[in-house]
Amino acid sequence: MSIDVHASRPLIDQGEDQHVVHPSRRVRLPTTTAMSIFILSVIVLLAIAAPLIAPHDIAGQSLLSRLRPPIFAGGAADHLLGTDHLGRDTLSRLLFATRTTLLIAGAGVLVGVVAGTLGGLIAGTFGGWIDQCLSAVVDAQAAVPTTLVALTAVALAGTSPLVLVMIVGFSDYYKYARVVRGEVAALQGRAFIEAARSSGASPWRIAMRHVLPNTFSPVIVLASLSFAEIVVLESSLSFLGVGIQPPNVSLGSLLGEARNYLITTPWLAIFPCAVIVMITVAAAMIGDRLRAALDPRSRA
Repeated sequence: MSIDVHASRPLIDQGEDQHVVHPSRRVRLPTTTAMSIFILSVIVLLAIAAPLIAPHDIAGQSLLSRLRPPIFAGGAADHLLGTDHLGRDTLSRLLFATRTTLLIAGAGVLVGVVAGTLGGLIAGTFGGWIDQCLSAVVDAQAAVPTTLVALTAVALAGTSPLVLVMIVGFSDYYKYARVVRGEVAALQGRAFIEAARSSGASPWRIAMRHVLPNTFSPVIVLASLSFAEIVVLESSLSFLGVGIQPPNVSLGSLLGEARNYLITTPWLAIFPCAVIVMITVAAAMIGDRLRAALDPRSRA
C-alpha cells in the first residue's frame, strides 16, 4: 500500500498553522494612524531643522517686498510662501513658529504630567486631609475655563516663554491628578500591594515602586490627547497678544498678525492655520490609537 505524502501534508500544515503567526496576520496600524504619525513626524523634523533650512532671517524686513504672494500664486522663488506686511519671509517665520509652538506644547505636557501624577499619587496614597485639600484644588480648577485661568496667570506673571510653559502645563495638570488618584484607589486592595505592605514597605515606597508603574498607560494616553489641546491653548494666547512676544514667533502670533490682511492676503493666515490643524488632528488620532491599544476597556 502506497502513501500519498502530498495529500497528507495539508493536514500537518493546518495543525501547525494554529500555533504559527504568519506575517500577513500581524496587526497593522490603521491608515489614518499611519498617516498621522507620518505627518506629525515630518512637522517635528522640519521644526527641529528650522535654523538650518530657513531661507531668511525671521526678523529681516524689506518694505519694498511686503505682501508678496506665494510662488504657486505668481510669487518669486526667493520667497516660496510669500512675505508678510513688513516684507519678512513667511516660510522662515512659519518654520520657527512651528518650532516654538511644539516646544511650548511639549514642555507644557511634561509639566502637567509631572505635577498631576505626583499630586494624584500623594492624594491617593495618603488620603485624609491631604486628599481632601488636593481634590478641592483640582475640582476648583476644573470648574473654571482653562483659557480664563491662563489669561489671569499671564496677566499676573508675565509673558516670558518659561512662564507660558508653566501656565499651559499647570492649566492641564488636574486631568492627570484625577486619573492617577483613581488608579491608586483601584490598586489599593490588590494582592501585590497587600504583599508589599505586609513585608514592611513604607507607603511612599509602595506608591513609587508598585503603584506608579501601573499608572503609565492611562497617563501616556491622556498626555497624547492633551498635547493637541495645549497647542490650541498656546495658539489662542499668542493670537490674543498675551503669549509669545516679538521678536519670537509662534503659530498663534502669526495668526494674530494676519487677521488684518484676511481679505487682501489670506495666505498669511491659511499657512499657520493649516499647520495647527494638522498638528492637532494628527495628535488626536495618535492619542485615540494609543487609548485603543493600552486601555483594556477600549479594546473590549
